[in-house]
Amino acid sequence: MSSKQDKIKKMLEMQKKFIALDRARGVSAEEYFTPEDGAELEGYRQEYSELAMDVVDDAHEEKGSRP
Repeated sequence: MSSKQDKIKKMLEMQKKFIALDRARGVSAEEYFTPEDGAELEGYRQEYSELAMDVVDDAHEEKGSRP
């Protein structure tokens, strides 16, 4: 993913899917933090975290606020 806006769009899509899943059947803490192999949330936290950090880094780069 190249642009900050693309990353933000992906994060919003992920949030919408998570909210829909939670509303449909609920999401336990165990399922969120330690999903089983092949579960819908497998890799979710890692991917979302990486995207969020990329967005922060991009914002710092834009503003020149990071060495």
